[in-house]
Amino acid sequence: MTILDVRNLVVDIPSGDGTIHAVRDVSFQVREGEFFGVVGESGSGKSVMVQSIMGLVPRARISGSVKFRDRELLGISPAELRGVRGRHISMIFQDPLSSLHPQYTVGWQIVEQIRAHEPVSHAAAKARAIELLKKVQIPDAASRFDAYPHQFSGGMRQRVMIAMALSLGPGLIIADEPTTALDSTVQAQILDLLGEMRKEFGATVLMISHDLGVLSRVADRVMVMYGGQMMEVGASQEVLGAPAHPYTAGLLRSSSFNREPGTPLISIGGRPPSLLSPPAGCVFRERCPDAMDICGTAPPMRLYSNGIEAACWLEHEPSEPAAPTVPSDVRTVESGPESHIVQTENLKLAFSQRRGPERVVLDGITLDVRRGETLGLVGESGCGKTTLARAIAGLIEPTSGTVHFDGSPVSGLSRAGWREMRRRVQVVFQDPFGSLNPKRRVGSIIGDPFRIHGIASGAERRARVGELMELVGLSPEHYNRFPSQFSGGQRQRIGIARALALNPELVILDEPVSALDVSIQAQVLNLLDELQRTLGLTYLFISHDLAVVRHVCDRIAVMENGRIIELGDSDDIYQNPSQPFTKRLLAAASPGTAGGRPLRQHGSVFPVGPLVARPEEPVRDSGMKVTR
Repeated sequence: MTILDVRNLVVDIPSGDGTIHAVRDVSFQVREGEFFGVVGESGSGKSVMVQSIMGLVPRARISGSVKFRDRELLGISPAELRGVRGRHISMIFQDPLSSLHPQYTVGWQIVEQIRAHEPVSHAAAKARAIELLKKVQIPDAASRFDAYPHQFSGGMRQRVMIAMALSLGPGLIIADEPTTALDSTVQAQILDLLGEMRKEFGATVLMISHDLGVLSRVADRVMVMYGGQMMEVGASQEVLGAPAHPYTAGLLRSSSFNREPGTPLISIGGRPPSLLSPPAGCVFRERCPDAMDICGTAPPMRLYSNGIEAACWLEHEPSEPAAPTVPSDVRTVESGPESHIVQTENLKLAFSQRRGPERVVLDGITLDVRRGETLGLVGESGCGKTTLARAIAGLIEPTSGTVHFDGSPVSGLSRAGWREMRRRVQVVFQDPFGSLNPKRRVGSIIGDPFRIHGIASGAERRARVGELMELVGLSPEHYNRFPSQFSGGQRQRIGIARALALNPELVILDEPVSALDVSIQAQVLNLLDELQRTLGLTYLFISHDLAVVRHVCDRIAVMENGRIIELGDSDDIYQNPSQPFTKRLLAAASPGTAGGRPLRQHGSVFPVGPLVARPEEPVRDSGMKVTR
C-alpha cells in the first residue's frame, strides 16, 4: 500500500536573481512501512522537495500532485495542513539550532507540540517528553528537560529534534539529514530508534542523507536526485551495489568508506548546474565523463530488469573520472623537523549549574599537536571535543591548566598578540548556519579576514573571495546571496572558505564535512590534504565520521567524558584499539553494505550487460557482470 504518492512535482521559487527551478517533474511513491532514502549533492532539490510536501516553502509555485494516504495535500487550506503536520507527518530538520526556539526550554517545546494536537494535561505531556528524551539518549533527561538549546551540543540538539518528531507517533516521518551531527554510536542508536518506530507503530520513514553507508544499511529503497530531477530509483541493494546511472556511480567513488585510507578520493568533476537556468537535455551532461550527443535531449526514464528506474542514455560502462587536480598557484613549503605547534597540560574546565554540582567538561587534558600533522579527535556528542578545540583556539578560558601555541602560553596575550593569534589559528565551526551572520552577504562574510587584517580591498578582495569560493565548490556568481539562500552543505563550504582565507598555520576543523554530500566532501578533503602538504598547515580534525577520520588523520585521540582515553597512530587505533569505548565506536561505524554485500571499492560500479530494447521501457538483463 502506498502512503505517499508524488506525481509530476514542480517547485519554482522566485528570487532576486530570477526563478529557481528547485524541483523539476519528480514522481515517486513511498510504500507503507518502508524506509525510503533520498540522496544527492547539496542543492539538488532534496530538502526543497520534502519541505514543499509539508507546505513549508514560502512564496513557492508548486504544481503536480502530492497524496498522503490518498488525500491530496497540494491546495488544501493552511488550517487543514497544520492538522496534518506533526500529527500525521512529522519532520526532523537538518539544522537543529535554527529549528529550536532559543528562548524556550527544549522540554517546553516538546510539550507544546504534544498539547497542540492532543487533549492531555501538562504533567502527562511532560512525562512523555522526558521518556522520549531518554529514548534518544539525552543524559539525565529529567533535569535536561528545563535546559535551553544553547546548553546542548550539536549532536544532542539533533536528538531533541528527533524526540519532538516522534512525540505524536506519526504515520510518516520525514528526516532531513537526521544523523549528520551525530557520532557513530549515537547515529546507530537513532537509526535503531527509527527502526523501532517502524515496528512498534508501523511508521514510514523518508530520509534524506548524503551518507551512502547509512542508507545502504537502513534503506529499503533509494532515490537519487541531481539538479532538481530524479536520476535513479530502486531497491537499496541494487542502486548502491550496482547502480545504473553514472551519477550514482560517481557518488560511490567519492565516498571515503569506499577508498583506501590515504588515497585521493575521486570526486565528480565540475559543479552542479545553476537552477536559475537549468541546461537542456540531461542535467548531468556537463559533468558526465561519458556524455554523448544524444544527451542534449532529455533522457527517458528506463526500467531495468533488476527493478531500477534510471534517466540515462548510456548503455555501457562509464569511464573512470580524472584524478584530482592540484591548484597551480599554491606555494610549496618544505617541512622542517618534527615540533609541537600546540601543547596542553592538565587542562580542566567546569561550568557551574543552577541546580546540582558543577559540570566538568574537560578533566585533565594533556595533548600535543605536531606541526604539519592531522590529529583526529573523536568521541560521542557532549564528551568535550568542541570545548577542547575552543580552549586551544583561545575562544574559551579553561578553569585550570595551560595551552601553549608555538611554544608560548596563550593566557596573558596582549591585544596585538591575540590579533596575530587569530591570523595564525582559524576555526571551521560545526554549525555553519549559527556561525554565519544571516544579515550579511556571503561575499562579505568570506572577505572579512582580508578586511579585518587589512590585506586586500575593493576589486582585489572580491577577486580573492571568488577564488576561494571556487576552491570549495561554490559559484562566484552567488557572491551577493545571503546564508539563508544556501543549503546546509553550501553554508559549510562558506565557513571553510573563510577559514582558509589567511593561509593559517593551524586550522581547527569541527565537523568540517559532516554537512556535505560525498562528492563535495571528497573535493574538500582532497583540497585540505593538498593545502596541508603545500602550505605546511596543521589540522585538528574533529569528526564523528570514523571513515573520514581514518582516511585523513595521522593520529587519533579518543575522548570520553572529558578525558582522552586513547591516543595513537590512525592504523593502530583502528586495528588494535585498547579501550572498550574505542571498540564500541568502531563497531558502531562498521563499513557500509548494500543488501548484505560490500559496496564496490575501486573502478566502475556500473552494471554491464545486454540491453533488450523495447519502445518504451528498455530492460537490462539481470545477469550482468560488474567491473571492479
